[in-house]
Amino acid sequence: MSKIPVLVIDDDSDARTLLELALSVEGFAVRCAVNGADALRVARRWRPDVILLDLAMPVMDGYAFRAAQLLDPILAAIPVICVSGRHDAEQAARELQLAGCVPKPFALGELIRRVQDLVRRSCVRGTAPPDATPSAAV
Repeated sequence: MSKIPVLVIDDDSDARTLLELALSVEGFAVRCAVNGADALRVARRWRPDVILLDLAMPVMDGYAFRAAQLLDPILAAIPVICVSGRHDAEQAARELQLAGCVPKPFALGELIRRVQDLVRRSCVRGTAPPDATPSAAV
């Protein structure tokens, strides 16, 4: 079974490290970016199946990243989950037409389940290989 690629975009190094480790343990292939501009470069080369996006970042924030993502025909269909400490993160996720929102601080198990659920839904729609669903959380 191939590993599902997930891109984590967050300027907080502790959050990036935690998410990278937790997702890797669950069988995902993980790459990280420190801001939206860096993330666009990584996503164009690597083509993740899921993106975890912080909203408040320097250089290019999550809002600008999402706008650029939607304009790029290669990246536009990649589902995005907002992972943010902003008080209005859930509202922003709806406005940005994201696949979901997990407010910070988050329960790691809940975040992993949300990514797994999104991957399963993508498999049902035929946008990911059917054998690509990672193992359930332990």
